[in-house]
Amino acid sequence: MKLTIHNQDFQLHPLGGLFWEEKSLLLISDVHLGKVSHFRKFGAAVPRKAIHKNFLLLDKIVSDFQPFQICFLGDLFHSSLNKEWELFENWVGKTPAEILLVAGNHDVIAPEKFEKLKISIFPELVIGSFLLTHHPEEREEYFTFCGHIHPSIKLKGFGRERIKLPCFFKSSNQMILPAFGQFTGTHSLDPKDSDEVYAIVEDSIIKV
Repeated sequence: MKLTIHNQDFQLHPLGGLFWEEKSLLLISDVHLGKVSHFRKFGAAVPRKAIHKNFLLLDKIVSDFQPFQICFLGDLFHSSLNKEWELFENWVGKTPAEILLVAGNHDVIAPEKFEKLKISIFPELVIGSFLLTHHPEEREEYFTFCGHIHPSIKLKGFGRERIKLPCFFKSSNQMILPAFGQFTGTHSLDPKDSDEVYAIVEDSIIKV
């Protein structure tokens, strides 16, 4: 699925990322690395193999776009340091793209740890007429890309059928990206008539 916003071209990926073609910039939000290990530490019955799932999906989307830069729109790592940080270090080491982080509310790991990996951290980024943040924020003269909400949409089928799908949620001046992480949950949003919703259905993006 491709969109044009402010005369720039963007591709929506069914894994939840957004690729800015002119900048060769891949936007990803709310991966929440370390969350599986965090919950397992406190006794949650989460399969160990789930730890590696996010890294496999990151490899997949990076391979599909081969971006010059990757910008994580906050909540890259869910909690304080745990053993998933070593997996992240290994992933960074084999990923050729420059990595940027717009810090989110869960990003509590010391900046020095990211700096050692040559990852630059920002409270927000402005690129041309686009604002990159973690929390949704509509600011005059900018189109915002953000995350935090983990947006989803509820759809009704025949009878009492209901389904909730993660989505890209676009208003006139903002797009909220779905959570990339596989152990994150979602929050249902009710679109207005002027909003655009792009739902993720298996390996496809569908405008609803």
